[in-house]
Amino acid sequence: MVNAKVAPVPGLRCRQIAEADIAAVAALLARGFPNRSRQFWQHAFAQLTRHEPPPGLPKFGYLMESDGVPVGAILLICATIRTGEKASTRCNLSSWYVEPRFRAYAPLLVSHALRHKDVTYLNVSPAPHTRPTIEAQGFSRYCDGIFVALAMLNGPFGSGVEVSDVRRPPPIGVDPFEQEVLLEHAAHGCISLWCASAGRAYPFVFRPRLVKAVVPCAQLIYCRDVGDLVRFAGPLGRYLARRGRPLVIVDANGPIAGLIGVFRRDRMPKYFKGPQRPRLGDLAYTEYAMLGV
Repeated sequence: MVNAKVAPVPGLRCRQIAEADIAAVAALLARGFPNRSRQFWQHAFAQLTRHEPPPGLPKFGYLMESDGVPVGAILLICATIRTGEKASTRCNLSSWYVEPRFRAYAPLLVSHALRHKDVTYLNVSPAPHTRPTIEAQGFSRYCDGIFVALAMLNGPFGSGVEVSDVRRPPPIGVDPFEQEVLLEHAAHGCISLWCASAGRAYPFVFRPRLVKAVVPCAQLIYCRDVGDLVRFAGPLGRYLARRGRPLVIVDANGPIAGLIGVFRRDRMPKYFKGPQRPRLGDLAYTEYAMLGV
């Protein structure tokens, strides 16, 4: 809600971002995030364009405009997520910015983005200075930090485990929903893998990243359970290491038993608001997976 003491601005309104707005919103976000170029935002919109959100939810997010000119924007990535046999709707709030002279009206933009009460909203990359604000908006922290693992040093070192690219699935039955998740994330630049063992196939998605813009690593984006990562850490870690990614980053609330590495508290914490608390090991259809932030 806009503060009652703030004078109304004629011609100010919020609405969904349409394809015709992409160029103007990309330019706005480039001004708001000087470390990211207009080309980065154009690529981000290209990724969102190929993703179909659940019915009734925005494809790109919302903008605030004054006399037809965008002065604020917030990107949303909306998707249907399945946990076990239960499906739910989740939206990742990403990359929001409002021009300085319109900052008093930023709550109007946020209220548009958060208006669906049956949706679970994520904020997975809040800047430190914004965390008190999002907590005041009703968000709760569900992930306290990250675990940086040297997974390639874990066992088993013998046979019996096969790691394969999603485009070459194992010769056993795979879950159609998980196959779709892996294929879609591969199209967004992720490393999507099946790990086959004892007649079963386990899905994994990793995002190539650079730690401190120097050290190559792979961020865990999706698996059924973090326990699966622990179980197959060795084969997965060596597969990734052979492709230049010796470290694996995993969302965590403390050290992960069975993994060799270090827990970094308060690094990359994550928040949610809504009916379903997200589980660790599932960043599918978020800005990390789709935009490569």
